[in-house]
Amino acid sequence: QVQLVESGGGLVQPGGSLRLSCAASGFTFSNWAMRWYRQAPGKERELVAGITDTGAGTKYADSVKGRFTISRDNSKNTVYLQMNSLKPEDTAVYYCNVNKYGTDYWGKGTLITVSS
Repeated sequence: QVQLVESGGGLVQPGGSLRLSCAASGFTFSNWAMRWYRQAPGKERELVAGITDTGAGTKYADSVKGRFTISRDNSKNTVYLQMNSLKPEDTAVYYCNVNKYGTDYWGKGTLITVSS
């Protein structure tokens, strides 16, 4: 079965950086686009970044463009989210996602808190 396990969350000061990882298993990782979403307290889950199966194509929410970078290592079945210049409004639970044949699969999420 599909499993997605996020890691790398924590508390960081404004302006700081973090790198999230998502280890995938239970499917042929290199065949599927991957996405990072986030959900802040009291808000709906929103798409942060996506990457194609080969990694050749990426997309970002306007709110994170120029600060976040999504990447993947198909040899390790892992997708990453490098987050720089973090702001308090980036505080959220971050989720890894794959959509296979119309079905969304999610990890349990990792909490990022940006605060001084």
